[in-house]
Amino acid sequence: MDLSKTLVNALGMEVIEATKDCVKITMPVDERTKQPMGFLHGGASVALAETAASIGGALNVNLETHNVFGIEINANHIKSKREGFVTGTALPVHKGRTTMVWEIKVTDENEELICISRCTIGVVEMKK
Repeated sequence: MDLSKTLVNALGMEVIEATKDCVKITMPVDERTKQPMGFLHGGASVALAETAASIGGALNVNLETHNVFGIEINANHIKSKREGFVTGTALPVHKGRTTMVWEIKVTDENEELICISRCTIGVVEMKK
């Protein structure tokens, strides 16, 4: 998977672990990911969460026959952050034939919860 020309690269995300059952991605809290008041942007946390869930979904399908798409995401922003890094850890709650549900916890360097999210991934068969 080439992530070099994607939002992943633009926001400075780095994939730390990527298996069928766990995806971990870090992201800096810097000028790319802050809102105008200087805090981590909620949208950046959601982008991190959906990226982790989407990679997890992709690892669970045959990408020659199926695509995966985020079809719903929610997020609760628990704590603010001004600097450092956050890590999104995605774990599957449900892996079905046409949908998957992933829970993503975004934590800081001290393992404090910054955001918790749930993302539903659609699994779509490619047209022949």
